[in-house]
Amino acid sequence: MNKILVINGPNLNMLGKRDPKHYGTLTLEHIEQLLVEEAKVLNLSIDCYQSNIEGELINKIHSALVYEGVIINAGAYTHYSYAIADALSLLDIPIVEVHLSHIHNRESFREKSVLAKCCVGQITGFKEYSYTLALHALDKILKNNGGII
Repeated sequence: MNKILVINGPNLNMLGKRDPKHYGTLTLEHIEQLLVEEAKVLNLSIDCYQSNIEGELINKIHSALVYEGVIINAGAYTHYSYAIADALSLLDIPIVEVHLSHIHNRESFREKSVLAKCCVGQITGFKEYSYTLALHALDKILKNNGGII
């Protein structure tokens, strides 16, 4: 059974209270439960992690060597954290970047992702479904022996 790590960055613990137009109305716990249920259907094992602290996120990325894939929503760190990008670049497993909101249709500073080059793909703008789409993409990639779908 393939193991997937889901990493969530700053302020995502406040989902359900943040701007529902961009982030939806579900809490992070609800989104994680949806992912756990979908992972069972796909015969995947999933672990979820959230931190508001950049160094803790980097430490968690370093621990991802025991996983076959990573889904990451680094929140605002997406746009400027070269330290997180460097940590992701150490991994030799598929990584999918996700965002609840459509980052390319918002403020100009959100349009750039310094993490994108470390990832096999980016899913943005589908609220909680961004995560389940990422899970399905990783499942396909892993079933294709690491090849792009």
